[in-house]
Amino acid sequence: MKLTRRQLLAGAAASALAGGSVYDLLDWIAGVAPARAAAGPLPPEQHLLNGQALVVDNGVEVLVPPLHHELITYALRLGGDRRSLQEARTSLEAVLGELDRDYPLTPAGLGVTVGWGLPYFRRYVARPADRYLPLDRRASKAAGRPVRVLIDAIRFPSDPKTTILEANELAILLRSDGVAHIDDARRRLEKLPVLRRTSSRRGFVGGGFGGRRSLPKQMAMAAGVRGADLIPDNAELFLGFTSTQKAGLGPPKIANLENLGYSDGGPGGYFRGGTAMHVSHLFEDLEAWYINFDHGQRVSTAFRPGLRVPSGTQTVRQGPKDVTTVAQNRRSYHSHGAIGHSGSIQTSSRLDRETVGADGSHYPKGTAIPHRADFNTLDNPFFWTATPARDQFSSDAAAGVHFVVFNPTSDDFHRNRLAMDGVLPDGTKLPFDPRSRGQGFNSVLTTTHRQNFLVPPRRHRSFPLVELLA
Repeated sequence: MKLTRRQLLAGAAASALAGGSVYDLLDWIAGVAPARAAAGPLPPEQHLLNGQALVVDNGVEVLVPPLHHELITYALRLGGDRRSLQEARTSLEAVLGELDRDYPLTPAGLGVTVGWGLPYFRRYVARPADRYLPLDRRASKAAGRPVRVLIDAIRFPSDPKTTILEANELAILLRSDGVAHIDDARRRLEKLPVLRRTSSRRGFVGGGFGGRRSLPKQMAMAAGVRGADLIPDNAELFLGFTSTQKAGLGPPKIANLENLGYSDGGPGGYFRGGTAMHVSHLFEDLEAWYINFDHGQRVSTAFRPGLRVPSGTQTVRQGPKDVTTVAQNRRSYHSHGAIGHSGSIQTSSRLDRETVGADGSHYPKGTAIPHRADFNTLDNPFFWTATPARDQFSSDAAAGVHFVVFNPTSDDFHRNRLAMDGVLPDGTKLPFDPRSRGQGFNSVLTTTHRQNFLVPPRRHRSFPLVELLA
């Protein structure tokens, strides 16, 4: 008797879960990767990928991100003397250079992004960091004191008190259509004695464009996650709705430290071409989302109250002309007792005027600033952690997202996230309860971990500022 694909998947999932991880199914479920453009030259920026495919869904241009992701965090195992740091710098750069040569910088190859946490700058290169870490001009003016482009993560009003503010020294994001490419990169990095892994965070993205069932739906079903059967077949992410619309993602270079004038990149432009990266993990309550909210309510919650789209629509246009203003958010709160997720964030994540970037790029009013690189996960909360008790690690699969985003500064991300909680750019504070249903996605999300990182330009990605130690 011939088995159906669902029966095969169920059997394969049982075998994977018994002998390893449900992630062993990723390549099998994903099938043929989407067609990708050829790689171009390596850009100065680490956070940009070449060759991403573009499709049109519901009349909206959508970028197709890499299918598979892994973010690995590290502590450093080395002395603080200059020689040890220089040797570590050389050894890490050698591995990164090999990966550059072996894989094109496309989803079909491998994207590698290296970010450094404040513990690294404070412990190993404190003196040059005092001089070279760029200032955030806007945040410094608002605070009345110098504020760097990299600052400590904070808990936001809707975060639980249990949210862990992490202190990793290094984070490396790996992205590819092929799990084998990521596995190879991880193995090479593990051979470096100076790196002590503190966590591994795995996941996937993949919309069901062209009529195929999406990767998140299939993976959640295979893992037996509660509410998985409620995910729309073509949902790019567990909570539905397409998040990688071209107009909803920052164009190339806009998230660079220097391009919007938030910073000059530091003395001598040392960090020009770099960016700030925020990393967090959030659990998602799929049953609460799909059972307690009908499609119209999910649209209002994900975007803005009063927005109407045909039932079942997953890709909702969010171009520059669709941006929600502070005034509209105030009206939504007073009329509906609610604000939308995108609508609230757009008050700070979209340009409020036409802007010319430092590189000469022209950005219309309403242009998105952040580069999102978030991905769905079945981690609980991580695939692996060196501190399972602290992280409340479980081997049971759980629906969630590893949220990774690139902004011109850490403060810029904080402004975006505060807007999601009703703290708007003009100082308006909409008085929501922390877990209010009217507060966008917050009623179905629980944040477990947060940390900010600085992603240097490619030329300084390995142990930045070490060469400037006296």
